[in-house]
Amino acid sequence: MVRVIRALLFAALLASAGTAQAQPAAADGRRLSVDRVVAVINDAIILESELNRRVAPLAFDLRRIKDERERERRSGKLKSQQLDEMINEELIVQAAEAAKIKVNPKQVQAAFDEIKNQNQFDDARLAGELRKQGYTIAGYRRDVRRQLLRLTAVNQLVRPRVSISDEDVKARYDEANRRSSAVSKVRLAHILLQLPERPTEAQLAKAKSKAAKIIEMANAGTPFAELAKKFSQDVGTRNAGGDLGWIERNSLDTEWEVIVFAMDKGEVRGPINGPQGLHVFHVADIEKSAQKPFEEVKGKIRNQLFRSEMDRQSRMWLEELRKKAHIDIKL
Repeated sequence: MVRVIRALLFAALLASAGTAQAQPAAADGRRLSVDRVVAVINDAIILESELNRRVAPLAFDLRRIKDERERERRSGKLKSQQLDEMINEELIVQAAEAAKIKVNPKQVQAAFDEIKNQNQFDDARLAGELRKQGYTIAGYRRDVRRQLLRLTAVNQLVRPRVSISDEDVKARYDEANRRSSAVSKVRLAHILLQLPERPTEAQLAKAKSKAAKIIEMANAGTPFAELAKKFSQDVGTRNAGGDLGWIERNSLDTEWEVIVFAMDKGEVRGPINGPQGLHVFHVADIEKSAQKPFEEVKGKIRNQLFRSEMDRQSRMWLEELRKKAHIDIKL
């Protein structure tokens, strides 16, 4: 639980610090301004100020785009993606409340203590960082409680759907052996072409066409790193030529594992579906070693299968929630 809290709360706090100057905060942590509703989810709403606060720390890279129309297009896409995530989060909270799932004050306080310990903040410093974002302690505590509520809901409502048997683990190990028992890790790079969570046929076709052109240029001799710097929308790896470093076997989701570890050195392959859009992969190098014994790796394989199945079941569960909900997007 501590690791999850750190990822969802502590990292979010740091990412938001130092963004655009906040408006005055109300007692519940929301900004005092003339606001408009950007989404209705059953009997809940999302305000434009809430969406803007969510987008602000993610939009820094957009300021570097000189073309105003392109900047506005990318900004609108980012807002749509983040609003969709906020809708999903609200649906999970509503599902938790319907299931009478509770988060007690001690759990919320533990999350606050973790944030302070990791940042070496005292209460005054934490309050100061939150004020920069338009939050009060009470308002941020409310958001922390909702985040913990979502975590608990997924754990209680989705996790029981996931079952990984010993046979599944052994089959995955045998499959890896059949593919290439000699390859233990690959030096992987990628190009990300972002798509909304529910792309239209036109958006998907355009992204696939772009991926095909990238692969064609790579196969014609253009260095993959140059293509990544030009086309990739992954701001974390773009400037490094899309480099993801050395990837060990059984560390990727099953679908990607099958693809990546079947590739030859120097091969470029895609487009490949991912949570953020389409990927073009490049295997820059391969390291070979003998396959480790089953007993040594079965725990790691089980965890990898569990993560993959948990992600799949979570997506299915969210689709079920969305189908049952009244959702009105006004963005």
